[in-house]
Amino acid sequence: MTTTTRIAVTGAASGLGREIALRWARAGARVALADINAERLATVAQEVVAAGGQALVQKCDVRLAADVDALVDACSREWGGLDIFVNNAGVAGGGTFEKLTDEDWQWLLDINLMGVVRGARAVVPLFKRQQSGVLVNIASMAGLLAPPGMSSYNVAKTGVVSLSETLHGELAPFGIQVTCVCPSFFRTNLMESLRTPDAAMRKSFDRLLDSSDISAADIADRIHRDVQAGRFLCLPHAKGRSAWWTKRLWYSRYLAEMVKIGQSLARRR
Repeated sequence: MTTTTRIAVTGAASGLGREIALRWARAGARVALADINAERLATVAQEVVAAGGQALVQKCDVRLAADVDALVDACSREWGGLDIFVNNAGVAGGGTFEKLTDEDWQWLLDINLMGVVRGARAVVPLFKRQQSGVLVNIASMAGLLAPPGMSSYNVAKTGVVSLSETLHGELAPFGIQVTCVCPSFFRTNLMESLRTPDAAMRKSFDRLLDSSDISAADIADRIHRDVQAGRFLCLPHAKGRSAWWTKRLWYSRYLAEMVKIGQSLARRR
């Protein structure tokens, strides 16, 4: 990407979104920072400028189509278009299936799946007019695998993967690239958003995040490389890549591993 790259990132006030913004800022990009947390956004904007980029701040709730449309409109108005749009905003949810309420499902799907739908719907018409653009959808290894105790999160992220595959085929004829990112657990502040009816599940998530040997900055570096290389599927974790190949090539073994996790959950009840 050149130093004039124009990129918008949802969920940019913290975690992976912040690191993506800073990674592109170090390459001299113009970065539109979108999030519901205005105070944190202001801090990240200062960091983007200090890193060598330009910052445009836009408060945005991905549950509201008008907010996402306003983000794309602001980029068009200020910069004349966009080169990259990153659907990053997301929340965490967990708990065994029977404990999750309709409200739990609706909250998570509205942000993690429909937020991505709204982002794509807002930016695709602009990309088509430009005959160029990169749509980056942050999914998860939970979109490729299906660990027990995470049904709503798994369904949402699987939807993001499926949407990304669909758009890859639909948008390629218009010169538009789609990159779908599927990280495993990594050190971030995602736990701030976690909703779970299971205290043991919260502790388990904490341990998995804390024990990760890869950071949000590492993930952002990998995304930057894969976007530049034009890759569709970005799998930052070596263990995640191994698990994905196991599922594809040895499905019975993958299912057996999921049962082991389910048995571990059952023993905790």
